[in-house]
Amino acid sequence: MKNWQKGLFIALGALFLILLAVFISSSASAAADVTGHWDGAISLPGTELKITVNFTNDSTGALAGTIDIPQQGANNLPLGNVSQIENTVQFQIPNIPGAPTFNGTIGTSGDSITGDFSQSGGQYEFHLARLNAVEAAVEKQTLDDKLKNLREYVDSAMKDWKVPGLGLAIVKDGKVIFAEGFGYRKVKDKLPVTSATLFAIGSSTKAFTTMIMGMLVDDGKVEWDKPVRNYIPWFKMKDQFASERMTPRDLVTHRSGLPRHDLVWYNNLTASRKDFVERLQYLEPNKDFRTDFQYQNLMFMTAGYLEEQLTAKSWEDNVRERIFNPLGMTASNFSVLESQKAADYALPYKEEDSVVNEIPFRQITQMGPAGSINSNLNDMAKWVMLHLNNGKVGDKQLVSAAQLTQMHTPYMAISQPQMYEEVSLAGYGLGWFIASYRGHTRVYHGGNIDGFSALVSLYPQDNLGIVVLTNMDGTPVTGIANHRAADLMLGLDPIDWNARNKTTQAQAEEARKKAPPTEMEQVKNTKPSHPLADFAGTYVNPGYGPVKVTFDGRQLSALYNGLQIGLEHWHYDVFRVKLRELADQKLFFNFMTNDKGDIDRVSSVLEPTVAAIVFTRRAADEMRDPKFLTKFVGDYEFPGQTVKFELRGDSILTVTVPGQPTYELEPYKGTEFLLKGVSGFSVEFQVDKSGAVLSATFKQPNGNFTATRKK
Repeated sequence: MKNWQKGLFIALGALFLILLAVFISSSASAAADVTGHWDGAISLPGTELKITVNFTNDSTGALAGTIDIPQQGANNLPLGNVSQIENTVQFQIPNIPGAPTFNGTIGTSGDSITGDFSQSGGQYEFHLARLNAVEAAVEKQTLDDKLKNLREYVDSAMKDWKVPGLGLAIVKDGKVIFAEGFGYRKVKDKLPVTSATLFAIGSSTKAFTTMIMGMLVDDGKVEWDKPVRNYIPWFKMKDQFASERMTPRDLVTHRSGLPRHDLVWYNNLTASRKDFVERLQYLEPNKDFRTDFQYQNLMFMTAGYLEEQLTAKSWEDNVRERIFNPLGMTASNFSVLESQKAADYALPYKEEDSVVNEIPFRQITQMGPAGSINSNLNDMAKWVMLHLNNGKVGDKQLVSAAQLTQMHTPYMAISQPQMYEEVSLAGYGLGWFIASYRGHTRVYHGGNIDGFSALVSLYPQDNLGIVVLTNMDGTPVTGIANHRAADLMLGLDPIDWNARNKTTQAQAEEARKKAPPTEMEQVKNTKPSHPLADFAGTYVNPGYGPVKVTFDGRQLSALYNGLQIGLEHWHYDVFRVKLRELADQKLFFNFMTNDKGDIDRVSSVLEPTVAAIVFTRRAADEMRDPKFLTKFVGDYEFPGQTVKFELRGDSILTVTVPGQPTYELEPYKGTEFLLKGVSGFSVEFQVDKSGAVLSATFKQPNGNFTATRKK
């Protein structure tokens, strides 16, 4: 049985009515002609279920027709068993349990029908009003006027904020009533944005990840409130309590206690999702678990990884098979590389020093569950309709209404001041923000990734959805366009949100000018403590990974997550980071020395809400090469005592001194190794010009002692 048909069954005590329809038949020549378009509703306790009926005559002259039930996403459903006797009308919905039947009376003017809808013993009033040609024309003109207003307003806002291209779609009562492009997807070539133009939707992706999780809850494969360790036993955070109690719901509500730590993953194309999950245990929290809302991309990536473990499929395959394919989202993809193979895609742009420049695409494949989807208006309208249609597409229930309700319900309060009286304080649900906009519930999520901004909004009680996609980095125009569309579609007097945003920006700019400098004060006439060549090397942090510092004979530079970073001397052993992508963060690298006088660490404030991230110098890779280590193996002789160097496995050198435990040696530099777990002790081997090992010097707090290698 089709799911929308099941939904028509109404239990007397349970009021589980999801809808069904109305129809009228006219047969008597004296009766009013009911052919045409009728709008109305079934009156349910506490609400009304809107319906639209179109009456026509079939080829035999008998009445026929269809019904739309927008709140259910049901369109053009056929009507049957229609009869009309004078001013009374009766009809049924065929093949529906409980024999849904409408009995109505045509009003004296012939422009209204009122009566009773009954099904399975339940009875409810319904009413219909004829929309005549004049009214239809007025309705169409009203909508056209609203859309004209919208176009002009969006065009103006785009000019004010220098947005190259924008796509805007509106879904109302189960239909796409607007899907148009503005401006250019490629400025240089003057290629226009269309409803098929692909944009990166950034963090609007997060709702797809929670949709998959909700589906898996429906499947019985996971529970929102069971610990993640039930499904990934090795899952670990730095906070032990969070490690033990973190649930799937916690992963997707930004309450893990971790700040963003975005530079762990930004531009990292080599680490896997599992690698990132394993690194969580080394990332410093700045809040207690479940106490504060802190937007966090790594947690959403972890949710996607969890879904992969539960299904033995990639996150991408899960989304493709369970969302894209059923909805017919045929253009959507998971990689900007894939987008660039399409015929219609937008280039990314960013305003820099008052000039809008094209910038490179940012590939974030491994962070996919947090923000890698690319889509267009045509596809995103289908995504919106799924949410407004209680999780159904056609007659198929993709996700239960109960799970959809959970996604749209706030679970975490957001501590932010209220900026405008028309917009309530927000909470966060499962992949969605929830707030009230001018008295209307709004469920929404934005998305920002290099060169693109997006905003998806649902107004469930008004059966309204709005999608705004742009190819401009961090623009407020997504919200400006969304609010104007919402005002018009909700019948509200439009607020000039563009003017408000310009005022807010001007105030922020004025405050910025008056604020004291945020960059570190420079101490003049200083120089580094070592030759620049001594700073070169690879430094590692277990959470953030490696940063490689190199010296080209003139200056230092660094390579981190594939980003080539210039290092400009600032003062002493501090260097300023020179990188376009990180220019607004004003970062510095601070090199530090150990008690040997060697540079062995570098720190940087990569996450501003915790202490500087410290990277420890790693010995050259050759010091872990078995061929390199093997040449040190052997017996070395002190006067009256022999020490033994051996290789454990392929890459660990050990030393045994009579009467003492065997020590593991950690590579340090050159031919020097540190005794693991013993502070201040090391061994350095001496080699001749041919590479032959001659001796080993033990460096200790009480002096240096050399043992000669036995022949």
